[in-house]
Amino acid sequence: MTSFRLKAVLLAGALALATIAPTAYAQGKTLRWASQGDYLTFDPHSQNEGLTRTGSFQVYEGLVGYSQDLKFVPALATSWKAVNDTTWEFKLRQGVKFHGGEDFTADDVVFSVKRAQHANSDFKTYIASVAEVKAVDKYTVHVVTNDANPILPNQIANIFILSKSWAEKNNVLNPQSYKDKEETFAVRNANGTGPFMLKLREQDVRTITAKNPNWWALKDNPHNIDEIVYTPVSTAATRVAALLSGQLDFVLDVPVQDVERVRRSAGLQVKKTNEIRSIFLGLDVGSAELKYADVKGKNPFADKRVRQAMYHAIDMEAIRAKVMRGDAVVAGMITSPGVHGYDPAIDKRLPLDLPKAKKLLADAGYPNGFGVTLDCSNDRYVNDEAVCQAVVGMLAQIGIKVDLAARSKTLHFPKLQKKDSSFFMLGWGVPTFDSHYVFSYLVQTPDGKNGTWNFTNYSNPKLDGMINGMLTELDQGKRDKLIRDAWDIVNDEVIYLPLHHQVLNWAMTDKLDMPIIADNVPRFHFAKLK
Repeated sequence: MTSFRLKAVLLAGALALATIAPTAYAQGKTLRWASQGDYLTFDPHSQNEGLTRTGSFQVYEGLVGYSQDLKFVPALATSWKAVNDTTWEFKLRQGVKFHGGEDFTADDVVFSVKRAQHANSDFKTYIASVAEVKAVDKYTVHVVTNDANPILPNQIANIFILSKSWAEKNNVLNPQSYKDKEETFAVRNANGTGPFMLKLREQDVRTITAKNPNWWALKDNPHNIDEIVYTPVSTAATRVAALLSGQLDFVLDVPVQDVERVRRSAGLQVKKTNEIRSIFLGLDVGSAELKYADVKGKNPFADKRVRQAMYHAIDMEAIRAKVMRGDAVVAGMITSPGVHGYDPAIDKRLPLDLPKAKKLLADAGYPNGFGVTLDCSNDRYVNDEAVCQAVVGMLAQIGIKVDLAARSKTLHFPKLQKKDSSFFMLGWGVPTFDSHYVFSYLVQTPDGKNGTWNFTNYSNPKLDGMINGMLTELDQGKRDKLIRDAWDIVNDEVIYLPLHHQVLNWAMTDKLDMPIIADNVPRFHFAKLK
């Protein structure tokens, strides 16, 4: 992003804050909040990114929903069951209407699942096992999988349902191609069945959603939020100042250095929990030559000794204590507690050992190190750029000269999705709460459906078979062994360098009663504003 563009965005954000500031608490109905980046899109099947899902969860719903404690509960489907090894039956909720007034039926479910399988969709890996989806009648859907799939309900919970007739009318039958910067009607407009309706969408400035008075679940979730105004504010100090001054009611990502200041401020509160998200670095281990390195004719990351050396050089305890101010859990694997298959026995880091790291580099043929570019977001994860800066300094101690390229997630993610990176930061939450999700996105060999975020060019046919097996294995003991064995391989191969499991600090006015949720997706229909 050019400096001119960046200044324009910051100015626009400041103007948006100024615009919403006069809203009075006496109304008690408008919730104003901010975080460091914006929603990437409102197309419900385009980008599987955490904050973007927050926007989608306001206006769209899946067949299966989430409770406050992240249990799977009925949503647009009232019940589901496996009628045989390869067929799941979903009974749909009757009397539901889309925001545009259209009736919700099985045709919308069939359309939405097929749309989410499109090549442009970032959600296709969730439902890679789906061979067919068909309407049995107006309110019954059968989802047929290629083989048995015991976790299909967990996966389909993340497929948002879009009105088929609205999509046809507005020429959005296919998802937006985000990496190609495609602009479609669904990017800035929405028509779901959810608790809020999209009212105004100004990219990088503000997004306003309004209460859906006809929401089917309003009786059981009697929130009093009439309007939600979201403003992306990239500068941490500005976000905190707006919260302290009363311009904002809620900040999703209060900086760790300001947590205690906010906590001690009259009229404010901070809620904390461990997030189901791990932060790590990815390495291009499969290319013949790194695109962004000073080594020509070969790939240093292809040698496991180099990857191990980098791991041994990163002092995560120092990053946890100094950069994260203690608000991080040091990680030895790329998934966190709360995910099925997580094991504290596996979640152990290789020790910090600079002499060993230097010897490993020398043994691999790089006694003087080498240079490489690290691609890092600066507005997605907690202190993401600061963490990357710390890693740069640590790798320099063993001779690896890292050029840090930090940029907005709106540029970072498309770059990764084009596989235009040799070394990158990534964070990964697990909406299905099952390890298969991590493997299928990040580790499996890309095949058009799976491995869609495996930007490492790593491929292991044996591991692919294990990942496929854990999706179809009905015996829980055998399935758990597949997961454990797969984690052992992933950790041993060191295709990713684990950093930490993220800790959440949600800062808000004490007039706001809203639960903090470990997937870092605020669900405003659980909120009440005094």
